[in-house]
Amino acid sequence: MAVTYNYECPKRLRTGFIGCGGHAYRNIYPTFQYAPVNLVAVCDLDSPRAATYAKVFGAERHYSDHMEMLKHEELDVVFIVTNIDETGRPRYPKLVIDCLRAGAHAWIEKPPASSSTEIKEMIRVSSETKRHVGVGFKKMFFPANVKAKEIVSRPDFGPITSITARYPQSLPPFQDRSDPTKMVSFLDHIVHPHSVLRLLGGSIEWIFVNRNSAAGSATVSIRFTTGAAGTLHLSAGQSATSFLERLEIIGDGENLVVENNIRLIHYRRSKSKTQYGRSGDYFAAVPDDSAPLYWEPEFSLGQLYNKGLFLLGYAPEVIQFTTRLLDGKGPAHGTLEDAFELLQIYEAYLLPDEMIHPIEASS
Repeated sequence: MAVTYNYECPKRLRTGFIGCGGHAYRNIYPTFQYAPVNLVAVCDLDSPRAATYAKVFGAERHYSDHMEMLKHEELDVVFIVTNIDETGRPRYPKLVIDCLRAGAHAWIEKPPASSSTEIKEMIRVSSETKRHVGVGFKKMFFPANVKAKEIVSRPDFGPITSITARYPQSLPPFQDRSDPTKMVSFLDHIVHPHSVLRLLGGSIEWIFVNRNSAAGSATVSIRFTTGAAGTLHLSAGQSATSFLERLEIIGDGENLVVENNIRLIHYRRSKSKTQYGRSGDYFAAVPDDSAPLYWEPEFSLGQLYNKGLFLLGYAPEVIQFTTRLLDGKGPAHGTLEDAFELLQIYEAYLLPDEMIHPIEASS
C-alpha cells in the first residue's frame, strides 16, 4: 500500500480535535501526516494546553469549550480522545452526539462507552443525522491482523474451525464488577483481543469464563455464530519480559500464527504425504510449494511499515476513516456496530463466572 502524505492530498477534511492528552499527542495527532486532514481547531479544558497543541500540530484556533468550537467552526469531522469521568465511565457518548448534531462526523478512541445502551443511542443519532462514527479499535488495523484476515478469507484456507488468542489482562473478582471505577482497566483493554476475534471470526454467540482467583487470569471459551470454537486466554500473571499476545487460527488443512503482533507464519496445506518412520530428510517431507510462509518487518530502513504508528494500527485506522468519508462512506471496521457487540461482551464479563453468557446480535 503506497501512502499519500497529507500535503499531497487533493482534498482534505476540515477537522476539529477534542482532547490534548499524552496518548493523543503520541499516537493520534501524528497520524494526520498521512491522512486527508486539515486540522482547523483543537479543544481541551486546559486552555494553555490547547494553545500549545494548536501551535505544535498546526491548528488555526484553539478552544476550551467543545460547544464553542462546534458553534464557531465549520467542521467535516471531529476526532475525540479524552479520559474517563469521575465515575469511571468514558466521556465519548455525549461528545459524539454533540458533534453529530452539529453536522460533523466523529472518530473516538476506545473504550467508546460504558454500556451497550449508550452505543445504541449513538447508533440512533448517527442514523438520524446521517453522520458517521469511527471507533479506535486499533487491533483491527494491525498489518499482521489485516494480513491474517486476508489469508483466512481465501477459499483454500477453508472455513475457520477454531481460534485461540492470548492477552495479558486481569479480570477483577465478581464483587468488584459492579463498580465502574474498579473496572476501568478491564473495560479499557478487553476490547483489544475481542476486536481481533470479531475481525477474524465474526460475531460471537456466547462466552463461558473460567477465572483464577489468585491472579485474576482466566480462560474464556467462545462460540462464534459461524460454529467456530474459540478460546481467549487472559494471561494475567505472565512475566513482564514476555511478549504480550499470540493468535492462532485454524481452518481446514491450514493454519496461521501471529506472534507479538508483528510476526506471521502461514502453515499452508501439505501437498505430499510422507511415510511415517521412513523419512530421513525433513526438507523433503515439506516441499517448497507447501512450506510455511513467514513475514516479519525489518527495522533497518526508515520505512513507514516499521513505524509504530503503522505497526500498531493508528495510522491505518485514521487513513481508512478519513478517506472513506471523502468517498461518502462510513468506516469498514471500527464501526458502532462493532462497538455494540464489544460492549455486549464486556457486559457479559460483569456477570458471575462459570456460566454461559449469550451475546445479543449486533444487527
